[in-house]
Amino acid sequence: MGYSLTDDLRGATTWSIVLSALIMIAGFLAIALPLIAGIAVTLIVGWMLIFTGVLHIAFAFRAGHARMAVWQVLLGLVYGFIGVYILMNPVAGLAGLTFAIAAYLFAEAVLELVLAIQLRPAAGTGWLIFDAIITFILAVMIFYTWPSSAAWVVGVLVGISMLFSGMTRLMLTLAARRIVAPA
Repeated sequence: MGYSLTDDLRGATTWSIVLSALIMIAGFLAIALPLIAGIAVTLIVGWMLIFTGVLHIAFAFRAGHARMAVWQVLLGLVYGFIGVYILMNPVAGLAGLTFAIAAYLFAEAVLELVLAIQLRPAAGTGWLIFDAIITFILAVMIFYTWPSSAAWVVGVLVGISMLFSGMTRLMLTLAARRIVAPA
């Protein structure tokens, strides 16, 4: 019984297909249960903020100057405070995260429109304008219905992202399998 690269690659692609399916299922669940998915994402963000705060405080001890150390500690405390607040108040954190997403989408729409105007004679700028308009409409929808939009925005956006990530991974894996082991 010898080593077979083809068998190893087939096994790896099988696991990749399984993972792709699980990611797509998670995406569907996030879309179907957006509030739960949104709160889960908010809790992850809260923990990430706490972790970042700890890193800033740890970095303060490596700072060369006392003033830099003080600022690193203060920054770490702010990150930590916000992270703890989000963990203790996930619905408020979700509302804040939703507002931040709406502001981000609004800024993106404005920047895309400015870019499209600057590139106007170039081919394809119509698509950039179209993207800016759709992004602007989405931002306005979220702003207009905020804070009630917090119940669906984060979960649906994360779910859509997971769904497409899973599908992309699946398509790439199937393409790799066809290349490695043609039927």
